[in-house]
Amino acid sequence: MRDHGGFEGNAQTLRILSRLEKKENALPATSEYIVFDQDGSDQRRGLGLTYRSLASVLKYDNPIPERSRDRENKEEVVKGYYRGDFELVKEIKRAVLGKYFRGKFKTIECSIMDIADDIAYSTYDLEDVFKSGFKKPLDLFVLPSNIYENVVKTINKRLKKQYPDHPNMKVNTSDVQEILHYVFVEELFEFGKNEYKLLKKRKMSAEAKKMYYAAQSQQAAQTLAENGYYRTRFTSKLVEMALNGIEVKKHKKYPQLHQARLDVYTFIIVEVLKNITFETIIRAPALQVVEYRGRDIVKKIFEAIIKDGGERLLPDDFRETYCGGDELNRYRTACDFIAGMTDRYAIEFYTRLYGANGMTMHKPL
Repeated sequence: MRDHGGFEGNAQTLRILSRLEKKENALPATSEYIVFDQDGSDQRRGLGLTYRSLASVLKYDNPIPERSRDRENKEEVVKGYYRGDFELVKEIKRAVLGKYFRGKFKTIECSIMDIADDIAYSTYDLEDVFKSGFKKPLDLFVLPSNIYENVVKTINKRLKKQYPDHPNMKVNTSDVQEILHYVFVEELFEFGKNEYKLLKKRKMSAEAKKMYYAAQSQQAAQTLAENGYYRTRFTSKLVEMALNGIEVKKHKKYPQLHQARLDVYTFIIVEVLKNITFETIIRAPALQVVEYRGRDIVKKIFEAIIKDGGERLLPDDFRETYCGGDELNRYRTACDFIAGMTDRYAIEFYTRLYGANGMTMHKPL
């Protein structure tokens, strides 16, 4: 989609809700579902949500240029909404604020969704890391130095962008270690009565005490990683900590544009956990192999659909939409079809096109 409007997750969410979900249509109900009317305009209305509901997913208030050469940074995905939704976004702003608005538009509901996303990434993803066995809690304290450096770089970049009212706030690798200790101290390092008794034993060597404390922390880390009740309790504490750090930055004119956000200190804690998980798991070689394979599958399916005669591979409803417009519409329809696939269905569809498994015409698309 590089030169046909681009593809971006937030833009696709708005499109799903306002166009793709097959519930509402602008034309009166008939025996035939009409996608395009006589002048070629798209009549789909998706779920038929209110403008305020649609505004809650409008995370980035800028249209994505249709061609890659018109984008400032050609190497990065431009976040925003598709050009085809420009008029819809104008209507959303008009309906929510009572007039067309030219400033930065992001509703209080959308900012709450943002916070929920960040909390989920920093807590439940971390819980999944422990549950899957990818990493144990103590592993987070002995990662390669470049991982901590990447985490610091990302956090400082986001601090500068999201907290201009804290211009001097920065973190370093020592801060990351301290935050990890703060997050895990109760679970892994807290002294109890036995530990204090041991500390006072003069006859026991420092090395023996060190061994004992290390074994205690290792046992606590293993319990946290393997016991679902301990993991859930730990995650709940993290979520509570994040929720207690929420503040509201008020808009001078429009209460609809108030911004909920994490206070800067809570933000840093959440970002440390989120980015540690990203750097250690999402960028791990095992997952990169899967991502590379997934990219290949998506590209091959897309190429098969958009070449001459490829529309015959589409289900009836997508084929009707595909054949009802110009080249930009054809590319976008193929994109919509693939973007709506689950991983399992995408692999199955790819295998039926290119694999050596026995083919069947009886299983529907």
